[in-house]
Amino acid sequence: MSTVAVTDATFDAEVKNSDVPVVVDFWAEWCGPCKQIGPALEELAAEYGDKVKIAKVDVDSNPNAAAAMGVRGIPALFIFKDGQVVSNRAGAAPKAALQSWIDEAI
Repeated sequence: MSTVAVTDATFDAEVKNSDVPVVVDFWAEWCGPCKQIGPALEELAAEYGDKVKIAKVDVDSNPNAAAAMGVRGIPALFIFKDGQVVSNRAGAAPKAALQSWIDEAI
């Protein structure tokens, strides 16, 4: 599975109502650190397959979802499980660090 683009309109359906844990990446095209972690998130999406959904929310196009989550800086990452936030972190990190963070939370 690859990452899923989520919008303000699809946030609840794709994230809060998901049957599997969801990692949400709030990012923007102009954000350097966001672009750094993008490939790692794509690889993790493929590795986790159907066990974890990795969703990307472009904060410029979808400000409501970011505002609802209190996002003040990007990249901002949240893990949802059963519709609730179980963990969050800000800033770029290497793939291994992201993977261990996800594994601990799910």
